[in-house]
Amino acid sequence: MVTTKGKAKTKAAQGFVERPAITANTPYEVCNERLSSYGGLLPLLKMLDLIGFREAFDERYKPPKRRCELGDQRMLTGFLMLLFIGFQRLGHFEYIRRDPMVCGALKVEKLPAASTFWRYLKSLCIVQSKSLLRLSGTLRQRVWAELGWAPEMVSVDIDTTTATVYGDVEGGKVGYNTKHRGKKGLRPILLFIAETREYLCGTQRKGSTLEGKEAAWQIGLIRGQLPACVKKVLIRADGEMMNRESVEACEKAGFNYILGNKRCTPVFPKRGWYRHGEDEYNECLYQPLGWKEPHRFVVMRIHKEEANKRQLTLEECEGYMHRIFVTNLADAPHKVAACYDKRAAAENLIGEAQREGVLAIPSNNFHANHVFFQVVMLAYNLWRWTKLLAGACENPTFNPGKARDAGERLGLPGHTNRLARLKLLFVAAKVQSHAGRNLVRYSMHDDRAEGLIRFLEFLDRRRERLCRSTKSAVQEILCTNGHYKLVGGEIRLRAA
Repeated sequence: MVTTKGKAKTKAAQGFVERPAITANTPYEVCNERLSSYGGLLPLLKMLDLIGFREAFDERYKPPKRRCELGDQRMLTGFLMLLFIGFQRLGHFEYIRRDPMVCGALKVEKLPAASTFWRYLKSLCIVQSKSLLRLSGTLRQRVWAELGWAPEMVSVDIDTTTATVYGDVEGGKVGYNTKHRGKKGLRPILLFIAETREYLCGTQRKGSTLEGKEAAWQIGLIRGQLPACVKKVLIRADGEMMNRESVEACEKAGFNYILGNKRCTPVFPKRGWYRHGEDEYNECLYQPLGWKEPHRFVVMRIHKEEANKRQLTLEECEGYMHRIFVTNLADAPHKVAACYDKRAAAENLIGEAQREGVLAIPSNNFHANHVFFQVVMLAYNLWRWTKLLAGACENPTFNPGKARDAGERLGLPGHTNRLARLKLLFVAAKVQSHAGRNLVRYSMHDDRAEGLIRFLEFLDRRRERLCRSTKSAVQEILCTNGHYKLVGGEIRLRAA
């Protein structure tokens, strides 16, 4: 007789896995464990610590006169987390008010009421808006340093969009609004870095057409928002930016530029036309009325049947459509037109910024809307930086400015924010407290947990390396002044 005594195996050891079956008759109950749908907030907190968000905030942010119990830094972090999760309205704070990950990040039992955040937002003005823009520039420099990316040249794409407003909103005007014709709106301007798809700078504006002085002022902000490694900048914009003030601002700052034309009518020499591919090109020097000197204009001539495949179709004559640009580049006209066509990607970035909350107008006060615009775009940049660091985690040789092939484009840096939330943010987590410390647990049954743990370990290694380098620098400074000495890796006061 065959016996199995002492040899019995459990079902799990034999490869049998109990698969839970959920039906309409499945019972349910409430547990006392702290569960969160936003387990991906932990990488965000580690990234903010890595790039020194708290120190940069204390250095750059100009606090308002209004004081709140949470403090300015935690109030702004609350706004950023709301937008980072994907909510756009201040009333949506009600849905995350008791979430353990959000409350743990802000170190509160539960978030204040949404009206508290609304009153704080209404107390802000353009001074805080400018300080948030400076904060974004400081964080960008630190992220690029972590990536080891120091480009000498970047391309900046400029465009505007329209946020339709309802009711009596300050600055709302009837203007260019293709989706809601005849409705009032605000018209923000946004500048993006083409290589990393980051928001560089911009502002909330009244609903009128962009004026030359406003465009020149925005161009003047670019240099201060870029790291010192960037020496050359290429500006690409449509016909709304085409004016004397914009061109003079680009030349004063030493930028190259390609601006679409919709006002000037330069005359091109008949013998200057040449064919490249299916289209014809030409160039000339032309001085528009009111400009101080002639500038280079290039033109692309397209057959009418091909015109619907192009962007910026303007002049029409003799069976052709013409695209005209003003530029200070010395390249051939067909290369100038090809370089300008890369600006089309800015339309996708504008659409993504709209989905992130640019179109959400929280108040009828223009100053509050001005600040909220910068908060939205800072949260947008947080996602960009998170995805860039995730790309560096997946591929150590990842280069943000390098043209990626189709295979590498499937990685996290190439995803939109909505898809990135599914992969990196909406991961279930359990928050536990044990032995005087908190612990975040992820399910081993979730396929995304492995990649998330790998990203967390990558951020921890970077933070540990930063701590060691900072400690070494402090030790070197303190030990060179003669009052301290280094003993066994510790700094001790030198005896008198």
